[in-house]
Amino acid sequence: MLERSDMAENALQALHDEDYDVPFNRQNLNHETLLFTGGRASRSLDGDWNFCVDLLDTGLRQKWFEMQPMPPEARTEPWDYDPYMGETVPVPSNWAVLKEKWYFFEGSAWYTRPLDIGTLDAGKRQFLRIGAAAYDCKIFLNGVFLGNHYGASTPFCVELTGQLREGRNWLMACVNNARTRDRVPMRNTDWFNYGGLYREVALYETPRACIRGLSVQLVPDGSYGKISVTVEADRAADLPASLGHLAKVQIPELDVTAEIPIGADGNGSVVLEVTPELWSPERPHLYDVIATLGDDCVTDRVGFRQIERRGTEILLNGAPLFLRGISVHEDDAALGKVTNDEDLRRRFAHAKELGCNFLRLAHYPHHERAAELADELGLLLWEEVPVYWAIDFANPATYRDAENQLLELIRRDRNRASVIIWSVGNENPDTDARLAFMRSLAETAKAADPTRLTSAACLVNHSRNRIEDRLAAHIDVIGLNEYYGWYEENFEDLAEIGANSRPDRPVVISETGADGVIAKQGPASGLFSENYMSEVYRKQIATLRELDYVKGMSPWILYDFRVERRQNMFQLGYNHKGLIAADKVTKKEAFHILAAYYREIASAESAAQADTRAAVEGEGL
Repeated sequence: MLERSDMAENALQALHDEDYDVPFNRQNLNHETLLFTGGRASRSLDGDWNFCVDLLDTGLRQKWFEMQPMPPEARTEPWDYDPYMGETVPVPSNWAVLKEKWYFFEGSAWYTRPLDIGTLDAGKRQFLRIGAAAYDCKIFLNGVFLGNHYGASTPFCVELTGQLREGRNWLMACVNNARTRDRVPMRNTDWFNYGGLYREVALYETPRACIRGLSVQLVPDGSYGKISVTVEADRAADLPASLGHLAKVQIPELDVTAEIPIGADGNGSVVLEVTPELWSPERPHLYDVIATLGDDCVTDRVGFRQIERRGTEILLNGAPLFLRGISVHEDDAALGKVTNDEDLRRRFAHAKELGCNFLRLAHYPHHERAAELADELGLLLWEEVPVYWAIDFANPATYRDAENQLLELIRRDRNRASVIIWSVGNENPDTDARLAFMRSLAETAKAADPTRLTSAACLVNHSRNRIEDRLAAHIDVIGLNEYYGWYEENFEDLAEIGANSRPDRPVVISETGADGVIAKQGPASGLFSENYMSEVYRKQIATLRELDYVKGMSPWILYDFRVERRQNMFQLGYNHKGLIAADKVTKKEAFHILAAYYREIASAESAAQADTRAAVEGEGL
């Protein structure tokens, strides 16, 4: 009697097994397995990958990843998918913008590509790094499952050492963007649910003993004369005895070289007594930092500054700061969530033209290049994780996901001087479960990085018309999303809220605005018109400028963006609150209204600074 083949067994089991995903949901690719890649050589794996959508998860059920490459004529059984030939898509990309048939697709999709390897060095390690994959990404190499990662917008690494073979290898990624109750965010959001491998994919090689993490920051004690450096080493015990368990850090421009003893836990720290030129939007000075561990070497470009809050003030390097900002989404009419240097530089150029010193990167971690460019250009950033609306706050699995995304973001961008705020959530109901969830996230952020401020978009008590949210006591900056003149009809309530509220810490108006449709379907007046949008901005500015505890604003939003939920005759699948249309060229009248206000604030700040300098110089005489 003939035995059934593995393929037949898999096909039969797939009909009945609804726990098929359990073996592939380890979430073992997380913040602990991230590799610091600054200054490392890499091999890009971008380009065309074989691709197939898989709405019913047949691939996991039938174990498509175990299929061996062979020509169709050599197969003896029918098959539903061939990972080695067929349709291809570019990586990075979002499948929604590639073909109309994939526009609203949500579920799993399979990516496959060959990976040819020459001679493998036994003294080296290999790591795959994926910049972002939305949402759950499962990685297979030569038919072996290596792990999965949760989170649509943070990077992750998987070590391939011992799994790679010389010659041809086959790399597969199963990417799933389905919205579920226990993910962050969950089902209901207000931006387009793009799927795919949409940031860069690369292969890195390191020595056996390597630097997994590097943190370089100004010590926030007000002295401006100490730099803290922490090296997280991996397999430091593999270093030759002659080298000892030591790392080395250099900052050539400051004439600094120091040794860092690595402890039994793999970590080592040193505090350098040195006074750098401080980073600021006016003078965004960056220093080259070099760290070595045996044969491993990494580099970074780091600015040194101190951000703090005292009462209702936000201080940068000891000076009061008003955050002249704008919110931005990672969205493009042609590319979807994919971004590049050209797109980012255009975004920052528009922000500068608007008079901004600050951007809120909503509502998820943006491309890491955004913070690198902000460092160079002198723009301050608010970065956040998508703890958004109706998260399943009572579910430990949901918290695990949120905390991991937060820690991945912090590990990725903790050396960026531009990043001054970690935000732990947006517009969540003030329940006991939510308070415990978000308070724990805020505490996690402070423990992982005490050099930055924490925030969240908090709530207004509409029955008492005042800012009132229990979370406010556990964060540094109160974010406030308010749409008086738009979703809230009675604009006079905003002035009443301002008068009734007595916050003990600074408030940033993290969102405000109105839709202004300037496309051919837009109305000439009333709701959704450009005129109505402009009037909302005028009223907002007139009201908010009287509130001395408001220390910044980031209106919603720089560009119009794609979103499923906006489907009336004017919106047609887009949110039109952008100060600039979706073409990223056409400015609306509200752009110029806000720019004039920001110029006024900047001019007043410059005059105040000049008076302070004159007073100091006078005392010196």
